[in-house]
Amino acid sequence: MKVDVLLGLQWGDEGKGKVVDVLTPKYNIVARFQGGPNAGHTLEFEGKHYVLRSIPSGVFQHNQINVIGNGVVLDPVLFMDEAMELEKSGVDLKRILKISRKAHLILPTHRLLDAANENQKGEARIGTTGKGIGPTYTDKVSRHGLRVGDIEERFLEKYNAAVSRHLSMLQSMGVKTDVKPLEERWMRGIEYLSQFEIIDSEFFINHQLAEGKSVLCEGAQGSMLDVDFGSYPFVTSSNTICAGACAGLGVAPRTIGEVYGIFKAYCTRVGAGPFPTELNDATGAEMRRIGHEYGAVTGRERRCGWIDLVALRYTIMLNGVTQLIMMKSDVLDDFPVIKACDAYEVNGKITRDFPFTVEGDVKPIYTEIKGWKTPMSRMTSAEEFPAEFCDYMAFLEQKLGVPITMVSVGPDRAQTIIRERK
Repeated sequence: MKVDVLLGLQWGDEGKGKVVDVLTPKYNIVARFQGGPNAGHTLEFEGKHYVLRSIPSGVFQHNQINVIGNGVVLDPVLFMDEAMELEKSGVDLKRILKISRKAHLILPTHRLLDAANENQKGEARIGTTGKGIGPTYTDKVSRHGLRVGDIEERFLEKYNAAVSRHLSMLQSMGVKTDVKPLEERWMRGIEYLSQFEIIDSEFFINHQLAEGKSVLCEGAQGSMLDVDFGSYPFVTSSNTICAGACAGLGVAPRTIGEVYGIFKAYCTRVGAGPFPTELNDATGAEMRRIGHEYGAVTGRERRCGWIDLVALRYTIMLNGVTQLIMMKSDVLDDFPVIKACDAYEVNGKITRDFPFTVEGDVKPIYTEIKGWKTPMSRMTSAEEFPAEFCDYMAFLEQKLGVPITMVSVGPDRAQTIIRERK
């Protein structure tokens, strides 16, 4: 069997959680492969609203196994809060959720380091969520990390050594702090986390594949936030592209099957960093209002703009996308003209390739498409799509070279329309 990968193609917040939830019945296992609680996946169904931060979005189908992979960084406190809320809603999480031994733990001092590092940058801040993600991945790469499997042996010794090192770092930065008030709840989180099945996830997933089971890999953030290929340095700390699924779950590249690339019918971005098609005007504000564009975890306003095909072609190439899924089509219902950026003018030269840096003199070159002026949220099948909307999709497919096989016309799982693959 192959593993299919689902990931975002823009700067995050594309609607991955909803699509994972919709696709989950097709799979035996849903596995999260990177990121941490800085990423919120929003799901709506049966009149209820959920935001998942660390737990895979396949938990609401109840029969599928969900796995937190080795590429994820886990905060025991936030995990405990999230899991207990799910259990209150009737999800038998301890039966269906497994956690990799090799997933790294976010310590209380990681969050303190995150805040201190961001404060030192002053105006050059990148807009971190302050959840300790960056310092945790830094410890992982520098071989100082604490992993879930460490809970099972000499845990306090390893924990105290890590915290002592962090406190020395904070002291050298001129930050005086008392970690004790944070530790009590963190240790309760560790105790709660220990109640779940802790596994060697790379063996588990590969054994399941050998037995003919199907796996959906769930990514977090978006491809333009990838630490290597995103708009550096305004990126996250992990590999958000398809290759990250191999490293974050321990699956071989030859096992990758379908790659679902999710994008909004427009663009958004949270925090600092370049955004060539950003609209700092009434149109951008209207997109934000209609699309409820506020961070699921932070509540911060999302910056809004027209769709960027230069960036999309780039991330489609990096990920080997086989199917496109377009989200939030309904947000553009009332716009008489839709714009799509098909090229940049960089320092007076036209390019359709994403450049090394998009800071400075980067001007988006737009193609205009007639709007559909029809309430998409009422649609229940592709046959109902207005001609103008079909023209927009045909334009995108022609420019991107990949079919759009799913269209979201509202936040609820039921507001999802499957198109025949041509």
